Amino acid sequence: MTEDNEKKMINRINKLYHKKEKEGLSDEEEKEREKLHQEFIKNFRAGFKQDVENLVIIDKNGKEITSEKAKKAQRKKGLRKD
Repeated sequence: MTEDNEKKMINRINKLYHKKEKEGLSDEEEKEREKLHQEFIKNFRAGFKQDVENLVIIDKNGKEITSEKAKKAQRKKGLRKD
């Protein structure tokens, strides 16, 4: 999802939220709000997972202490040579 599309989605979610608080939503608007919310959560989780899987942790002595699970995911994606 592009940054522009994400901003449009967030703006629409917020607009529906404010309308719901002021006057309520029609059934169609409530379905749209739920669909947008689920899509936003799905995209957020995918981005967060990618960030965590790409994370390399180094201790204060300069030694890598990245978990084996993360290393395995990084190798699978071709991000590690070890």
